[in-house]
Amino acid sequence: MAVVGFDLGFQSCYIAVARAGGIETVANEFSDRCTPSVVSFGSKNRAIGVAAKNQQITHAHNTVSNFKRFHGRAFNDPFVQKEKEKLSYDLVPMKNGGVGVKVMYMDEEHIFSVEQISAMLLTKLKETAESNLKKPVTDCVISVPSFFTDAERRSLLDAAQIVGLNCLRLMNDMTAVALNYGIYKQDLPAPEEKPRIVVFVDMGHSAFQVSACAFNKSKLKVLGTAFDPFLGGRNFDGKLVDYFCAEIKSKYKLDPKTKVRALLRLYQECEKLKKLMSSNSTDIPLNIECFMNDTDVSGKMNRSQFEELCADLLQRIEMPLLSLMEQTQLKVEDVNAVEIVGGATRIPAVKERIAKFFGKDVSTTLNADEAIARGCALQCAILSPAFKVREFSVTDATPFPISLLWNTEAEDTEGVHEVFSRNHAAPFSKVLTFYRKGPFELEAFYSDPNGVPYPESKIGRYVIQNVAAQKDGEKSKVKVKVRVNTHGIFSVSTASMVEPVKSEECEDVSVETEVESQDQRPIENLSDKNIQQENSEAGTQSQVQTDGQQTSQSPPSSEPPSEENKIPDVKKTNEKKGDQPPEAKKPKIKVKNVELPIEANLVWQLGKDLLNMYIETEGKMIMQDKLEKERNDAKNAVEEYVYEFRDKLSGPYEKFVCEKKLGTPIEMRYQEAEERPRLLQELGHRLQYYATIAGEFRNKDEKYIHIDEMEMMKVEKCVSEVVEWMNNAVSAQAKKSLDQDPAVHSSEIKAKLQELNNVCEPVVTQPKPKVDSPKEENPLSEQSDYKTEDMGEDDKNSEMPQQNGECHPSDQNTINMDLD
Repeated sequence: MAVVGFDLGFQSCYIAVARAGGIETVANEFSDRCTPSVVSFGSKNRAIGVAAKNQQITHAHNTVSNFKRFHGRAFNDPFVQKEKEKLSYDLVPMKNGGVGVKVMYMDEEHIFSVEQISAMLLTKLKETAESNLKKPVTDCVISVPSFFTDAERRSLLDAAQIVGLNCLRLMNDMTAVALNYGIYKQDLPAPEEKPRIVVFVDMGHSAFQVSACAFNKSKLKVLGTAFDPFLGGRNFDGKLVDYFCAEIKSKYKLDPKTKVRALLRLYQECEKLKKLMSSNSTDIPLNIECFMNDTDVSGKMNRSQFEELCADLLQRIEMPLLSLMEQTQLKVEDVNAVEIVGGATRIPAVKERIAKFFGKDVSTTLNADEAIARGCALQCAILSPAFKVREFSVTDATPFPISLLWNTEAEDTEGVHEVFSRNHAAPFSKVLTFYRKGPFELEAFYSDPNGVPYPESKIGRYVIQNVAAQKDGEKSKVKVKVRVNTHGIFSVSTASMVEPVKSEECEDVSVETEVESQDQRPIENLSDKNIQQENSEAGTQSQVQTDGQQTSQSPPSSEPPSEENKIPDVKKTNEKKGDQPPEAKKPKIKVKNVELPIEANLVWQLGKDLLNMYIETEGKMIMQDKLEKERNDAKNAVEEYVYEFRDKLSGPYEKFVCEKKLGTPIEMRYQEAEERPRLLQELGHRLQYYATIAGEFRNKDEKYIHIDEMEMMKVEKCVSEVVEWMNNAVSAQAKKSLDQDPAVHSSEIKAKLQELNNVCEPVVTQPKPKVDSPKEENPLSEQSDYKTEDMGEDDKNSEMPQQNGECHPSDQNTINMDLD
């Protein structure tokens, strides 16, 4: 089971995996651990990542980048319209009002949604992870900016679903960084001690995020988050681009903003210049050849000029830091450390501003680029049953306060309550109790629209269906569970109606016991979550109890709270018992919970049919990319073959070339000429070996006298036939020139050698029959291997090959030929 974390960045992405007992950031096919967030479309396939980045200038209109912030937004969103002016590709509205990207793909015009574009990028990241892990990747954790709203988060989850990824958690960037920081610390305070407060600051390419976290041993709690979603490295790049555009216009009479390619080249060069100024305080030159109209342009900038140019951007750094300290009620003295990550924090002026605010040096113990991906991989390992990870709990924070609105049964009256305050612990569930005679509707929205970087404050409408009055006409008690889940997304997860159960029905249904009276409806203490919140409503008056505290809801009422809205107190209840007549004793009523269907109408959600169509389309494009890759691989193999063969034609293949145009016969003739002499020599040696043994058998040599004569005749016959075949083959080959196909092939020689060995080897290797020794006491004395005797003259002649003119008939096949 693979464990993978994806840092899906605005400009670039990183992939971290868990293996070999640790977390590792993996590299792509270009041996680069950074994969650009770029998708380029061609006439036959897509290019994603580094390959797409390399053709961003040459195919500007068909190369898509900077699309991450379009998730969950409408085309007419002011942010989208502002960004549209800076893009080299075309944005168009989708049928559902979302953002579409118009490109030419497969020589046809296509419009892709932002979910599809992100899915294409995730496809590349998934393939890279699978290539490194050598196994399929399904489960993963994906990073998301902490300021992303529900609509943006749901859109990103849809993109993961399109590519077949099971996102176990959408993890906030800063929470991932904090997990990566804290899980390796061995010196954290004990759970009962004062926590260590660490502030994490992340300035990436597009946004600035900060968070304060409290660390105890095996525990992380996010205290609060703050951000500037529109302050990042690209803003500093933009300042340089504007400066050099003005300089080029006055110096060379050229306007880079009139040509997309020129502007993109200037952005790339300014980004390089910015990075160089981070490590050098001297003047840094900017030179671009053939910039516009075959004109070379140049300029220079130093760090002090750059900081002066970006003074307004640097001033914006303090606002999120101040907001964070106000939210968490922390003082700078309470902060134990300040850890910075993100590429733009390498700018010295940014680092200095952060250090000055906290009055201490910033820490850079984490990898500024890879910290988020590594944190996501750690979270995935914690959630995966395949890995055993050190126990470490993570409690995140809700970035925006969320409220619920509902209609009461009184005319022109609405109930509203903030169910999750800002920086409330997450994931978290709460239970609200309503009294209704019929279906009712809840509306979730962000309580502070001005603090949300999204134009729509509504989250969604939820209709609680199938609610009916009780048999006696009274209102039914309805429990509604609301939740901020692990992805940071709000939902009305379940709803149930509490019904009384008759005594004869109790045996057949699962029931719970409630204490009820006409005058009092106490709040139940549910123990499945840390905090349970229930709301009981009567007319225009409604109260909410949280953790034993009573909090008034709006609209306020001049009437005092009724007893039914108060927290039950055992002592007070007992006191009340004394004031009531005995027959009014509260009966115990058994009840059952009936699950109710919920109809959710969310601000942004892809329909199932549309999502399935996107999944099918992505599958087809993946297949097309695979086919094109195979075609390109085959094309490259042919090209490699041609270049390699061309060099050999004037080298080792020169003597084997004829007028034919095919290269394979030439290569075959060369290989045969290389291999044939060796095989013929090996065959000749084996023939000589078996012929010698046959001659020794005819001379009645003791080593072979045990072999049957009929079997030895088979050996002689086989040797004779193979010798004849070999002589004919050698003669036929001698008549062929090197540029002609060979008369005998290596495969034929190998076959003859195999045939010879199959017939002869079993015969000549027969073991001698064992003879019982008459002397049991000394078995070694009877074995000829241990006895040395002088050989007679006849014996010597039988052991040595015959050198005179006469030979045994079996030696007539002795081979005397030039095997070259």
